[in-house]
Amino acid sequence: MAEFDLLYDSQEDTRTRFVCFVGDLSMHRFDLAITSTNRFYGKKLITDLQSGRTAVIGPDDLDEEGYLEHVYKLTEEEAAELANFLSMVVGTINFTDL
Repeated sequence: MAEFDLLYDSQEDTRTRFVCFVGDLSMHRFDLAITSTNRFYGKKLITDLQSGRTAVIGPDDLDEEGYLEHVYKLTEEEAAELANFLSMVVGTINFTDL
């Protein structure tokens, strides 16, 4: 068996919310898995179940111009609808390492 120089190897219980909605203007269907974990300083792990694309997202990422379009390969209109929804879902960032 091969040996690996692991940087970390841990397990934790997470909470996952599955949400499906259709954008009002774009009519784009969003199928999301939103995973809450103790990692990522309180940011959420958001997976688009249709494309399999996943990103770690917090409120600062929602303010980043073009971020959602790039990560999830969305149009500007679709990204605005996703950002509007995610702004109700993502919480504050918690820096617990300090």
